[in-house]
Amino acid sequence: MKKVQLGSSDLHVTPICMGTMTFGEQVDEATAHAVLDRSFERGINFLDTAEMYSVPARAETFGATETIIGNWFAKNPAARSKLVLATKVAGPARGMAWIREGNPDLTAADITQACNNSLKRLKTDVIDLYQIHWPARHVPAFGMLYFEPAKDKAVTSIHQQLEALGGLVKAGKVRAIGLSNETPYGVHEFVRLAEQHGLPRVATVQNPFCLVNRTVENGLDETMHRLGVSLLAYSPLAFGLLTGKYDESGMEGPQAPKDARIGKFESVRKQRWGRPEALAAARRYNALARAHGLTPTQLALAFCYTKWQVASTIIGVTSVAQLDENLDAWGTQLSAELLAAVDAIRWDIRDPAQ
Repeated sequence: MKKVQLGSSDLHVTPICMGTMTFGEQVDEATAHAVLDRSFERGINFLDTAEMYSVPARAETFGATETIIGNWFAKNPAARSKLVLATKVAGPARGMAWIREGNPDLTAADITQACNNSLKRLKTDVIDLYQIHWPARHVPAFGMLYFEPAKDKAVTSIHQQLEALGGLVKAGKVRAIGLSNETPYGVHEFVRLAEQHGLPRVATVQNPFCLVNRTVENGLDETMHRLGVSLLAYSPLAFGLLTGKYDESGMEGPQAPKDARIGKFESVRKQRWGRPEALAAARRYNALARAHGLTPTQLALAFCYTKWQVASTIIGVTSVAQLDENLDAWGTQLSAELLAAVDAIRWDIRDPAQ
């Protein structure tokens, strides 16, 4: 795989990124280390995590994923210098009282302290890409459809957050910065203020992008293209909907796969990925894949792997076998006829997992 540059930073990564949100909940430490071993062996140099992982988020597993990764680095010290390590500071608590005691803001001091805590858990001296997991201000994210001005409240400004991130870069604790679950306005404002005040420029935005959620293409893609910010696409398989594993059984009931995220966790079924419309759309995409001689996984991943908008696609797995399947999908080509059929389905069922 030819490496890609993230924004205007000096970070160069593989177009597939190893996502880790399953480590510490669905995946125990031994299996997680086996997955990391295999990913490293197969040449993936990009690793993404977050302080709030694993998922579904619980007080008992807050920081667990970073700890598992830190333990792997301790066992494989030579690997650290060869990997681009990304993690994220959680935004306002969103009902998670264990994150900064439920603080509804993300202050400059919060960013600095969270970074220091992540460095300790990860057993490293520097984070290559440090991201704000979601904005402090009100935005339509995580299944919300509309921006509602009435929900705005006073929070730490983007300028103040940028200054905190700049301080971490200056201190040598962070190499580059990024955003996640952001809007076109947010990206523009972070870039504008960085240029105005001589602060670090965001290199990336990590947002959902898959066949059942293509909202990036509703304006954010132009923003990122024109401002030179790279997209990190998360949930390319829509929490398993686009693997076909729920096509016959549905998401719950006696036949639903019990070890898969949507089937296992009621909290996930209540989110955007658990919408009946999302499953209905996924079934159509999965059938389309099979009709063209592909597995649903191959279609879903190749869709992200080949999109001009995507710099790197974040894959999450629960086994080495799943990892190999996802990596083996690299190089799958999608015909113009197949892509037209994909767009036709989207016209009928537009972004049901938004």
